[in-house]
Amino acid sequence: MGLLILPDINFFDFELYETSEGMVTFADLLKFVLILSFSVLLSRVLTIYLRRSLKDRVSKDVGEPVLKLLYYSSLIVVFISTLPLIGFDPSGFLLAGGVAGIVIGFASQNIVGNLVAGCFLMFERPIKIGDQVEINGIAGYVTDIRIISTLIRTYDGLLVRLPNQQVFTTNITNIVGHPVRRFEYTIRIRYSDDASTAIWLIKDLIDKEPFALMSPAPSVFVNELGESSVNITARIWAPVNEWFGLKTRLLWNIKKTLEENGIEIPFPQRVLHIKTNSEKPPQVIEELKENTFEENECVLNFEERVLN
Repeated sequence: MGLLILPDINFFDFELYETSEGMVTFADLLKFVLILSFSVLLSRVLTIYLRRSLKDRVSKDVGEPVLKLLYYSSLIVVFISTLPLIGFDPSGFLLAGGVAGIVIGFASQNIVGNLVAGCFLMFERPIKIGDQVEINGIAGYVTDIRIISTLIRTYDGLLVRLPNQQVFTTNITNIVGHPVRRFEYTIRIRYSDDASTAIWLIKDLIDKEPFALMSPAPSVFVNELGESSVNITARIWAPVNEWFGLKTRLLWNIKKTLEENGIEIPFPQRVLHIKTNSEKPPQVIEELKENTFEENECVLNFEERVLN
């Protein structure tokens, strides 16, 4: 029985096209696709591993942008480094990409500015997702910080998109950025009431509040002697999460306690002095009588003429 001799043919070595870098075969193209596929798979696995590892160490609004940056950067590096397999020179590709980047940059300066500002916001972190902020007259909760824009949900439920360049270059008021916050009242009492008793009652109410901080210490004092009232100022520090609830609750308790102790809020008062002068000089009185007589005489003469 004779041996069947097959020709030595390598299926993967047939030529596809020729470039300035040389001939590109099907094997080269297959290597390029496999390397990219493996890189995408490996990058995703590493991203998932890093996300789980950094979950309890880094906040989400910082970790996610960093992971996305690492993921896409690694894929770009692998793509550029494997270009010679399919007959492209990376240097020429980078040069063309640089020129195109400059042209696109001049054509879209605002977008590039927002992109750069978004990177600074992610690394500097003046605000975080969930913070209550006021930016350029818009107050609400930060719902998302993206590469180009920042999303804010206002207190009445509106979703506002702010360009990152505007957010980064304007004044940002972070309402919950500090763990404690101060609020104050101006309480007006009558001049006939005892200001010392009112101050003591207000301090006693503040001491009974569990969320009213003792350090910094609260302060209650007479701030101004107004036109109709003695003005007492109360300044209290509270944790930022309990600030609003304590402010509204304590104000009502102060009002009720002062009224129970006979201390009331006065109404605006005005004292008017009316000066009358009923005595007139005799000469003026005589002139008034003469003028009145002449007017009456004219009227009588007119009526007589009409009747005649």
